[in-house]
Amino acid sequence: MTTEERIEASETRIFKAVFPNTTNHYDTLFGGTAMQLMDEVAFITATRFARKRVVTVSSDKIDFKKPIPAGTIVELIGKVSHVGKTSMKVNVEIYTEQMYSYEREKAIVGDFTFVAIDEFKKPIQIL
Repeated sequence: MTTEERIEASETRIFKAVFPNTTNHYDTLFGGTAMQLMDEVAFITATRFARKRVVTVSSDKIDFKKPIPAGTIVELIGKVSHVGKTSMKVNVEIYTEQMYSYEREKAIVGDFTFVAIDEFKKPIQIL
């Protein structure tokens, strides 16, 4: 399988409903909760790409473009955007969807860097 085919095959999409227990006093999704969901999707994407143990080593700029209100559906999409020798970058986007309409907006975008590791927690080649 080529690198491009692996990138395509590892794209990860997860849907979640935003319930009141995940929102702040403004009735919107906590930023920390959004970041946790993004890291989880990025981890799954990186693991599906590398098929090795991976760990998060950094999260780059995360742009909160729109608030995510309670009572909406969110779709998180993870895609490998760069592959190095032992590391890879995964871009994650969160889209909001109204439950009772077809309205959809990009709400949050961020990048996460992962390193593949061996059983001794030392970096190993991805490809």
